Amino acid sequence: MTAPLSRQIRAAHDGRGLTVYQAYPAPIAEAALGAGTFVPPFKRERMTWIKPSFRWMMYRSGWGTKPGQERVLAVRISREGFEWALAHACLSHYDRDRHASAEAWKAELAASPVRIQWDPERATDLSPLSHRAIQIGLSGEAVDRYVDEWILGLTDVTDLAHEAHALVRAGRPEAADARIPVETPYPLPTDLAARIAATTTAA
Repeated sequence: MTAPLSRQIRAAHDGRGLTVYQAYPAPIAEAALGAGTFVPPFKRERMTWIKPSFRWMMYRSGWGTKPGQERVLAVRISREGFEWALAHACLSHYDRDRHASAEAWKAELAASPVRIQWDPERATDLSPLSHRAIQIGLSGEAVDRYVDEWILGLTDVTDLAHEAHALVRAGRPEAADARIPVETPYPLPTDLAARIAATTTAA
């Protein structure tokens, strides 16, 4: 079996869309589930981070137990929207191998409505792995497009988070794995992979 590459988008996806995850307090989650998209008290003026990795979302939200992250939502978005985000993204940190200068990076960051961050992916027990998972920060125009155009559906997966956590605590991570959605490499076009510093482009 080939080892995962260091920066690769893995997600539950098909020909139409893919699933990303977010965690919110109950009022925001309930309103979104009722409307089929994000509505107040969700605030469009704030940056919102979407994560294709279920396990990384579990790490970030403490399996849906951290204050303000008690409800975990699976958000299905269109591939067109997702790829628009990547095409208008800037890395959240300066990379001397990819930017002409720190000043050039700062200018690109200021002009971009999307930020890309690569963090160590997590195993089912939430220990860090050698490869990285992507986090995508949306602001301004990107948030408006996300809320108004990209979302195909929302599902509350808080119970799944709690069930998987209980299995991990019981020493049964393989049983948790059987419940967690399967995530496979997303087929990135070459230009998008280069823009977000992904390690590979899947065919």
